[in-house]
Amino acid sequence: MVGVYDAADAELAAQYENWPYPQRDPRDETKRLLIGSPGHLKEIDYWVFGARRPEDRFLRVLIAGCGTGDAAIMLATHLSRAGRPGEVICLDRSEAALGIARERAAVRGLENIRFVKGSLLDTPFPVEGHFDYIDCCGVLHHLPDPDAALSRLVSLLAPGGGMGLMVYAPYGRTGVYPLQDALAVLAPHDLPPANRLDTARRVMKNLPATAWLNANGNFGDHLTGGDAGLYDLVLNPRDRAYDIGDFLRLINGVGLEVSCLMEPARYEPAHFLPDPRLRARLAELPFEERASVAEQLTGNMATHVAYVVRGGETVERPDCLDRSAVPIMREIPGVELARQMTPDHRLPFAFGTLTVPFALPPQTRGLLPLIDGERTVGDLAAMLESRGVGSAQFDRVWREAFTTLESLNRVLLRGPRSETMF
Repeated sequence: MVGVYDAADAELAAQYENWPYPQRDPRDETKRLLIGSPGHLKEIDYWVFGARRPEDRFLRVLIAGCGTGDAAIMLATHLSRAGRPGEVICLDRSEAALGIARERAAVRGLENIRFVKGSLLDTPFPVEGHFDYIDCCGVLHHLPDPDAALSRLVSLLAPGGGMGLMVYAPYGRTGVYPLQDALAVLAPHDLPPANRLDTARRVMKNLPATAWLNANGNFGDHLTGGDAGLYDLVLNPRDRAYDIGDFLRLINGVGLEVSCLMEPARYEPAHFLPDPRLRARLAELPFEERASVAEQLTGNMATHVAYVVRGGETVERPDCLDRSAVPIMREIPGVELARQMTPDHRLPFAFGTLTVPFALPPQTRGLLPLIDGERTVGDLAAMLESRGVGSAQFDRVWREAFTTLESLNRVLLRGPRSETMF
Protein backbone atom coordinates (compact mmCIF):
# COMPACT_ATOMS: atom_id res chain seq x y z
CA MET A 1 0.00 0.00 0.00
CA VAL A 2 1.22 3.52 -0.78
CA GLY A 3 0.28 5.85 2.05
CA VAL A 4 -2.47 5.05 4.58
CA TYR A 5 -6.17 4.50 4.13
CA ASP A 6 -7.46 6.62 7.00
CA ALA A 7 -10.91 7.89 8.04
CA ALA A 8 -10.68 10.91 5.74
CA ASP A 9 -9.80 8.65 2.83
CA ALA A 10 -12.79 6.40 3.50
CA GLU A 11 -15.04 9.46 3.65
CA LEU A 12 -13.58 10.73 0.39
CA ALA A 13 -14.24 7.39 -1.33
CA ALA A 14 -17.86 7.49 -0.20
CA GLN A 15 -18.21 11.08 -1.41
CA TYR A 16 -17.17 10.29 -4.96
CA GLU A 17 -19.33 7.17 -5.04
CA ASN A 18 -22.40 9.18 -4.04
CA TRP A 19 -21.57 12.38 -5.94
CA PRO A 20 -19.18 11.62 -8.80
CA TYR A 21 -17.18 14.70 -9.72
CA PRO A 22 -17.34 16.64 -11.92
CA GLN A 23 -21.05 16.30 -12.58
CA ARG A 24 -21.47 15.28 -16.23
CA ASP A 25 -24.33 14.15 -18.49
CA PRO A 26 -23.11 11.66 -21.13
CA ARG A 27 -25.73 12.97 -23.58
CA ASP A 28 -23.77 16.21 -23.79
CA GLU A 29 -21.01 14.38 -25.69
CA THR A 30 -23.13 14.79 -28.82
CA LYS A 31 -22.90 18.58 -28.46
CA ARG A 32 -19.35 19.41 -27.38
CA LEU A 33 -15.89 18.20 -26.36
CA LEU A 34 -14.61 19.66 -23.10
CA ILE A 35 -11.09 21.04 -23.59
CA GLY A 36 -8.53 21.78 -20.89
CA SER A 37 -5.08 21.24 -19.45
CA PRO A 38 -3.37 18.96 -18.70
CA GLY A 39 -4.03 16.11 -21.12
CA HIS A 40 -4.46 17.99 -24.39
CA LEU A 41 -2.71 15.96 -27.11
CA LYS A 42 -1.01 18.93 -28.78
CA GLU A 43 0.31 20.06 -25.42
CA ILE A 44 1.63 16.61 -24.61
CA ASP A 45 3.36 16.37 -27.98
CA TYR A 46 5.03 19.74 -27.45
CA TRP A 47 5.57 20.30 -23.74
CA VAL A 48 6.35 16.68 -22.79
CA PHE A 49 7.96 15.27 -25.94
CA GLY A 50 9.39 18.49 -27.35
CA ALA A 51 7.74 18.02 -30.78
CA ARG A 52 10.18 15.14 -31.33
CA ARG A 53 8.03 12.04 -30.81
CA PRO A 54 6.63 10.59 -34.06
CA GLU A 55 2.86 10.68 -34.28
CA ASP A 56 2.69 7.07 -35.51
CA ARG A 57 4.38 5.76 -32.35
CA PHE A 58 1.91 4.06 -29.99
CA LEU A 59 1.05 6.26 -27.00
CA ARG A 60 0.19 4.41 -23.79
CA VAL A 61 -1.63 6.68 -21.37
CA LEU A 62 -2.71 6.34 -17.74
CA ILE A 63 -5.32 8.69 -16.31
CA ALA A 64 -4.65 8.24 -12.59
CA GLY A 65 -7.92 9.23 -10.95
CA CYS A 66 -10.09 9.83 -14.01
CA GLY A 67 -13.26 10.82 -12.15
CA THR A 68 -16.14 11.18 -14.59
CA GLY A 69 -13.69 11.30 -17.48
CA ASP A 70 -12.96 14.83 -18.70
CA ALA A 71 -9.25 14.33 -19.43
CA ALA A 72 -9.69 10.76 -20.66
CA ILE A 73 -12.50 11.60 -23.08
CA MET A 74 -10.59 14.61 -24.43
CA LEU A 75 -7.34 12.73 -25.03
CA ALA A 76 -8.95 9.58 -26.43
CA THR A 77 -11.01 11.74 -28.78
CA HIS A 78 -7.93 13.65 -29.92
CA LEU A 79 -6.10 10.40 -30.68
CA SER A 80 -9.10 8.95 -32.48
CA ARG A 81 -9.74 12.04 -34.60
CA ALA A 82 -6.08 12.19 -35.63
CA GLY A 83 -6.00 8.47 -36.45
CA ARG A 84 -3.11 8.01 -34.04
CA PRO A 85 -2.34 4.71 -32.30
CA GLY A 86 -2.68 4.62 -28.56
CA GLU A 87 -4.66 3.50 -25.54
CA VAL A 88 -6.03 5.58 -22.69
CA ILE A 89 -6.40 3.60 -19.46
CA CYS A 90 -8.75 5.24 -16.96
CA LEU A 91 -8.15 4.33 -13.31
CA ASP A 92 -10.57 5.33 -10.58
CA ARG A 93 -11.87 3.69 -7.44
CA SER A 94 -15.38 5.13 -7.84
CA GLU A 95 -17.58 2.75 -9.81
CA ALA A 96 -20.15 5.51 -10.15
CA ALA A 97 -17.59 7.88 -11.71
CA LEU A 98 -16.27 5.16 -14.01
CA GLY A 99 -19.83 4.39 -15.09
CA ILE A 100 -20.35 7.97 -16.24
CA ALA A 101 -17.00 8.00 -18.03
CA ARG A 102 -17.88 4.72 -19.77
CA GLU A 103 -21.19 6.14 -20.96
CA ARG A 104 -19.46 9.26 -22.29
CA ALA A 105 -16.96 7.10 -24.21
CA ALA A 106 -19.79 4.96 -25.58
CA VAL A 107 -21.66 8.00 -26.88
CA ARG A 108 -18.52 9.01 -28.77
CA GLY A 109 -17.85 5.46 -29.98
CA LEU A 110 -14.32 5.52 -28.58
CA GLU A 111 -12.50 2.20 -28.90
CA ASN A 112 -9.09 3.34 -27.65
CA ILE A 113 -10.10 3.73 -24.02
CA ARG A 114 -10.22 1.21 -21.16
CA PHE A 115 -11.61 1.52 -17.63
CA VAL A 116 -10.09 -0.05 -14.52
CA LYS A 117 -11.55 0.13 -11.01
CA GLY A 118 -8.85 0.71 -8.42
CA SER A 119 -6.67 3.26 -6.69
CA LEU A 120 -3.13 4.43 -7.33
CA LEU A 121 -2.62 3.61 -3.64
CA ASP A 122 -3.34 -0.10 -4.23
CA THR A 123 -0.69 -2.80 -3.99
CA PRO A 124 -0.27 -4.50 -6.36
CA PHE A 125 -0.98 -1.72 -8.81
CA PRO A 126 -4.24 -2.38 -10.70
CA VAL A 127 -2.64 -1.96 -14.15
CA GLU A 128 0.51 -3.62 -15.45
CA GLY A 129 3.32 -2.07 -17.45
CA HIS A 130 4.67 1.42 -18.01
CA PHE A 131 3.18 4.52 -19.58
CA ASP A 132 4.40 7.15 -22.00
CA TYR A 133 2.13 9.74 -20.46
CA ILE A 134 0.45 9.83 -17.03
CA ASP A 135 -2.27 12.34 -16.21
CA CYS A 136 -2.98 13.02 -12.53
CA CYS A 137 -5.36 15.93 -12.34
CA GLY A 138 -7.03 17.02 -9.11
CA VAL A 139 -5.96 13.92 -7.19
CA LEU A 140 -2.73 14.47 -5.26
CA HIS A 141 -4.18 17.20 -3.04
CA HIS A 142 -6.79 14.73 -1.69
CA LEU A 143 -4.38 11.90 -0.80
CA PRO A 144 -2.97 11.00 2.63
CA ASP A 145 0.61 10.98 1.28
CA PRO A 146 0.91 12.91 -2.01
CA ASP A 147 4.70 12.48 -2.16
CA ALA A 148 4.48 8.68 -1.95
CA ALA A 149 1.69 8.59 -4.53
CA LEU A 150 3.63 10.77 -6.96
CA SER A 151 6.74 8.61 -6.44
CA ARG A 152 4.68 5.59 -7.41
CA LEU A 153 3.57 7.31 -10.61
CA VAL A 154 7.21 8.09 -11.41
CA SER A 155 7.96 4.38 -11.16
CA LEU A 156 5.29 3.72 -13.81
CA LEU A 157 6.76 6.12 -16.37
CA ALA A 158 8.29 4.60 -19.49
CA PRO A 159 11.73 5.92 -20.48
CA GLY A 160 11.32 9.38 -21.96
CA GLY A 161 7.78 9.65 -20.65
CA GLY A 162 6.14 12.51 -18.81
CA MET A 163 3.15 13.56 -16.77
CA GLY A 164 0.50 16.23 -16.53
CA LEU A 165 -0.32 17.30 -12.98
CA MET A 166 -2.88 19.62 -11.44
CA VAL A 167 -3.19 20.64 -7.79
CA TYR A 168 -5.21 23.28 -5.99
CA ALA A 169 -3.57 26.63 -5.25
CA PRO A 170 -4.36 28.71 -2.14
CA TYR A 171 -4.93 32.35 -3.15
CA GLY A 172 -7.36 31.66 -5.97
CA ARG A 173 -9.40 29.54 -3.54
CA THR A 174 -9.78 32.38 -1.06
CA GLY A 175 -12.97 31.87 0.91
CA VAL A 176 -13.09 28.09 0.49
CA TYR A 177 -11.13 27.04 3.56
CA PRO A 178 -12.92 29.23 6.16
CA LEU A 179 -16.21 27.87 4.81
CA GLN A 180 -14.90 24.30 5.08
CA ASP A 181 -13.92 25.00 8.70
CA ALA A 182 -17.36 26.43 9.50
CA LEU A 183 -19.11 23.46 7.94
CA ALA A 184 -16.90 21.04 9.87
CA VAL A 185 -18.68 22.47 12.95
CA LEU A 186 -22.17 22.88 11.49
CA ALA A 187 -22.06 19.57 9.60
CA PRO A 188 -19.52 17.33 11.37
CA HIS A 189 -17.80 14.61 9.40
CA ASP A 190 -19.56 11.88 11.41
CA LEU A 191 -22.96 12.94 10.09
CA PRO A 192 -24.45 11.04 7.12
CA PRO A 193 -23.21 12.62 3.86
CA ALA A 194 -26.73 13.56 2.77
CA ASN A 195 -27.22 15.50 6.02
CA ARG A 196 -23.91 17.31 5.53
CA LEU A 197 -24.93 18.25 2.01
CA ASP A 198 -28.29 19.58 3.19
CA THR A 199 -26.50 21.78 5.74
CA ALA A 200 -24.10 23.05 3.08
CA ARG A 201 -27.02 24.01 0.81
CA ARG A 202 -28.65 25.93 3.66
CA VAL A 203 -25.43 27.74 4.47
CA MET A 204 -24.91 28.73 0.84
CA LYS A 205 -28.44 30.16 0.65
CA ASN A 206 -27.72 32.27 3.72
CA LEU A 207 -24.06 33.07 3.13
CA PRO A 208 -23.31 36.58 4.42
CA ALA A 209 -22.53 39.10 1.71
CA THR A 210 -19.13 39.69 3.31
CA ALA A 211 -18.03 36.05 2.97
CA TRP A 212 -14.81 35.91 0.95
CA LEU A 213 -16.26 33.19 -1.28
CA ASN A 214 -18.81 35.69 -2.60
CA ALA A 215 -16.00 37.88 -3.90
CA ASN A 216 -14.16 35.02 -5.58
CA GLY A 217 -14.98 34.49 -9.26
CA ASN A 218 -12.51 31.68 -9.83
CA PHE A 219 -14.88 28.71 -9.60
CA GLY A 220 -16.67 26.93 -12.42
CA ASP A 221 -17.86 23.37 -11.93
CA HIS A 222 -17.73 23.67 -8.18
CA LEU A 223 -20.39 26.38 -7.91
CA THR A 224 -22.37 25.52 -11.05
CA GLY A 225 -21.96 21.75 -10.97
CA GLY A 226 -24.82 20.78 -8.72
CA ASP A 227 -24.49 18.71 -5.55
CA ALA A 228 -21.26 17.06 -6.70
CA GLY A 229 -19.58 20.43 -7.16
CA LEU A 230 -20.82 21.87 -3.88
CA TYR A 231 -19.83 18.80 -1.87
CA ASP A 232 -16.37 18.73 -3.41
CA LEU A 233 -15.83 22.42 -2.72
CA VAL A 234 -16.99 22.87 0.85
CA LEU A 235 -17.35 19.38 2.40
CA ASN A 236 -14.31 17.54 1.05
CA PRO A 237 -12.64 15.76 3.98
CA ARG A 238 -9.10 16.38 2.73
CA ASP A 239 -8.28 19.33 0.52
CA ARG A 240 -4.74 20.68 0.51
CA ALA A 241 -3.67 23.70 -1.51
CA TYR A 242 -0.10 24.13 -2.81
CA ASP A 243 1.44 27.50 -3.48
CA ILE A 244 3.81 27.39 -6.44
CA GLY A 245 6.86 26.91 -4.21
CA ASP A 246 5.25 23.93 -2.48
CA PHE A 247 4.21 22.48 -5.83
CA LEU A 248 7.71 22.76 -7.29
CA ARG A 249 9.17 21.16 -4.15
CA LEU A 250 6.69 18.28 -4.46
CA ILE A 251 7.71 17.77 -8.10
CA ASN A 252 11.45 18.06 -7.55
CA GLY A 253 11.31 15.94 -4.40
CA VAL A 254 10.42 12.81 -6.36
CA GLY A 255 13.04 13.32 -9.06
CA LEU A 256 10.88 15.17 -11.58
CA GLU A 257 11.41 18.53 -13.22
CA VAL A 258 8.98 20.97 -14.79
CA SER A 259 8.84 21.10 -18.56
CA CYS A 260 6.12 23.73 -18.51
CA LEU A 261 3.82 25.52 -16.08
CA MET A 262 0.52 26.31 -17.72
CA GLU A 263 0.42 28.90 -19.12
CA PRO A 264 4.12 29.90 -18.92
CA ALA A 265 3.41 33.64 -19.22
CA ARG A 266 1.16 33.47 -16.19
CA TYR A 267 4.18 32.87 -13.96
CA GLU A 268 6.18 35.85 -15.21
CA PRO A 269 5.07 38.84 -13.12
CA ALA A 270 6.67 41.36 -15.49
CA HIS A 271 3.57 40.91 -17.66
CA PHE A 272 1.48 42.37 -14.82
CA LEU A 273 4.01 45.03 -13.75
CA PRO A 274 4.90 47.41 -16.61
CA ASP A 275 6.88 49.73 -14.31
CA PRO A 276 10.55 49.64 -15.55
CA ARG A 277 12.05 49.66 -12.04
CA LEU A 278 9.89 46.75 -10.96
CA ARG A 279 10.77 44.81 -14.10
CA ALA A 280 14.46 45.42 -13.50
CA ARG A 281 14.12 44.00 -9.99
CA LEU A 282 12.18 40.99 -11.25
CA ALA A 283 14.87 40.27 -13.83
CA GLU A 284 17.30 39.69 -10.96
CA LEU A 285 15.16 36.98 -9.36
CA PRO A 286 15.35 33.23 -10.01
CA PHE A 287 12.33 31.65 -11.68
CA GLU A 288 10.76 30.18 -8.52
CA GLU A 289 10.74 33.59 -6.82
CA ARG A 290 9.29 35.27 -9.90
CA ALA A 291 6.59 32.60 -10.09
CA SER A 292 5.77 33.09 -6.41
CA VAL A 293 5.51 36.86 -6.90
CA ALA A 294 3.16 36.32 -9.86
CA GLU A 295 0.94 34.04 -7.77
CA GLN A 296 0.91 36.41 -4.81
CA LEU A 297 0.21 39.51 -6.90
CA THR A 298 -2.52 38.19 -9.16
CA GLY A 299 -4.32 36.32 -6.41
CA ASN A 300 -6.53 34.37 -8.82
CA MET A 301 -4.62 31.13 -9.41
CA ALA A 302 -7.05 28.49 -8.14
CA THR A 303 -4.93 25.64 -9.51
CA HIS A 304 -1.42 24.96 -10.74
CA VAL A 305 -0.98 22.83 -13.87
CA ALA A 306 2.41 21.44 -14.88
CA TYR A 307 3.86 19.11 -17.47
CA VAL A 308 6.80 17.27 -15.92
CA VAL A 309 9.48 14.77 -16.91
CA ARG A 310 12.18 12.90 -15.04
CA GLY A 311 15.05 15.07 -13.91
CA GLY A 312 17.56 15.48 -16.73
CA GLU A 313 15.17 14.12 -19.39
CA THR A 314 13.76 17.41 -20.67
CA VAL A 315 13.64 17.23 -24.45
CA GLU A 316 14.95 20.29 -26.22
CA ARG A 317 12.21 21.72 -28.39
CA PRO A 318 12.97 22.70 -32.01
CA ASP A 319 14.15 26.21 -32.78
CA CYS A 320 11.10 28.15 -33.92
CA LEU A 321 13.20 29.52 -36.81
CA ASP A 322 13.95 26.03 -38.13
CA ARG A 323 12.51 26.23 -41.63
CA SER A 324 11.30 22.60 -41.44
CA ALA A 325 9.32 23.14 -38.20
CA VAL A 326 5.54 23.08 -38.53
CA PRO A 327 3.58 25.56 -36.38
CA ILE A 328 0.12 24.57 -35.14
CA MET A 329 -2.70 26.38 -33.39
CA ARG A 330 -3.57 24.69 -30.12
CA GLU A 331 -7.34 25.24 -30.46
CA ILE A 332 -8.35 28.70 -31.67
CA PRO A 333 -7.82 29.02 -35.45
CA GLY A 334 -5.24 31.57 -36.51
CA VAL A 335 -7.79 33.70 -38.30
CA GLU A 336 -9.87 33.94 -35.13
CA LEU A 337 -6.86 34.76 -32.95
CA ALA A 338 -5.90 37.50 -35.41
CA ARG A 339 -9.40 38.96 -35.10
CA GLN A 340 -8.94 39.17 -31.35
CA MET A 341 -5.96 41.51 -31.76
CA THR A 342 -6.65 45.16 -31.03
CA PRO A 343 -5.87 47.97 -33.52
CA ASP A 344 -2.61 48.65 -31.66
CA HIS A 345 -1.50 45.03 -32.29
CA ARG A 346 -2.14 43.65 -28.81
CA LEU A 347 -3.74 40.35 -27.95
CA PRO A 348 -5.93 40.50 -24.83
CA PHE A 349 -5.40 37.23 -22.96
CA ALA A 350 -7.44 36.02 -20.00
CA PHE A 351 -5.63 34.29 -17.16
CA GLY A 352 -8.82 33.21 -15.48
CA THR A 353 -10.44 36.40 -14.23
CA LEU A 354 -7.43 38.59 -15.12
CA THR A 355 -7.06 39.87 -18.71
CA VAL A 356 -3.63 41.11 -19.81
CA PRO A 357 -2.78 42.66 -23.22
CA PHE A 358 0.27 41.18 -24.98
CA ALA A 359 2.03 43.23 -27.65
CA LEU A 360 2.74 41.46 -30.95
CA PRO A 361 4.51 42.54 -34.12
CA PRO A 362 2.04 44.14 -36.58
CA GLN A 363 2.75 41.39 -39.15
CA THR A 364 1.33 38.79 -36.71
CA ARG A 365 -2.17 39.69 -37.85
CA GLY A 366 -1.35 38.44 -41.34
CA LEU A 367 0.80 35.53 -40.19
CA LEU A 368 -1.69 33.78 -37.91
CA PRO A 369 -4.26 32.88 -40.62
CA LEU A 370 -1.46 31.16 -42.58
CA ILE A 371 -0.82 28.61 -39.82
CA ASP A 372 -2.72 25.48 -40.85
CA GLY A 373 -0.71 22.66 -39.25
CA GLU A 374 0.80 21.73 -42.61
CA ARG A 375 2.83 24.75 -43.70
CA THR A 376 6.37 24.88 -42.40
CA VAL A 377 8.14 27.93 -41.05
CA GLY A 378 9.93 27.99 -44.39
CA ASP A 379 6.58 28.14 -46.16
CA LEU A 380 5.50 31.06 -43.97
CA ALA A 381 8.76 32.88 -44.66
CA ALA A 382 8.30 32.44 -48.42
CA MET A 383 4.70 33.68 -48.27
CA LEU A 384 5.71 36.79 -46.34
CA GLU A 385 8.62 37.41 -48.68
CA SER A 386 6.08 37.69 -51.50
CA ARG A 387 4.50 40.47 -49.42
CA GLY A 388 7.76 42.36 -49.08
CA VAL A 389 8.98 40.93 -45.77
CA GLY A 390 12.61 39.84 -46.16
CA SER A 391 14.20 36.84 -44.47
CA ALA A 392 15.90 38.79 -41.67
CA GLN A 393 12.75 40.76 -40.90
CA PHE A 394 10.68 37.57 -40.95
CA ASP A 395 13.03 35.98 -38.42
CA ARG A 396 12.62 38.92 -36.05
CA VAL A 397 8.85 39.01 -36.44
CA TRP A 398 8.33 35.26 -36.20
CA ARG A 399 10.60 34.77 -33.20
CA GLU A 400 8.87 37.55 -31.26
CA ALA A 401 5.38 36.39 -32.24
CA PHE A 402 6.04 32.71 -31.62
CA THR A 403 7.79 33.30 -28.28
CA THR A 404 4.83 35.31 -27.01
CA LEU A 405 2.13 32.99 -28.35
CA GLU A 406 3.99 29.90 -27.14
CA SER A 407 4.09 31.39 -23.64
CA LEU A 408 0.30 31.74 -23.88
CA ASN A 409 -0.04 28.13 -25.08
CA ARG A 410 -1.71 29.31 -28.28
CA VAL A 411 0.85 28.43 -30.97
CA LEU A 412 3.03 25.32 -30.65
CA LEU A 413 5.06 23.12 -33.01
CA ARG A 414 3.95 19.78 -34.42
CA GLY A 415 5.95 16.60 -34.02
CA PRO A 416 7.07 14.43 -36.95
CA ARG A 417 4.37 12.36 -38.62
CA SER A 418 6.31 9.09 -38.62
CA GLU A 419 9.48 7.31 -37.52
CA THR A 420 10.77 7.43 -41.08
CA MET A 421 11.03 11.21 -40.88
CA PHE A 422 14.02 10.90 -38.53
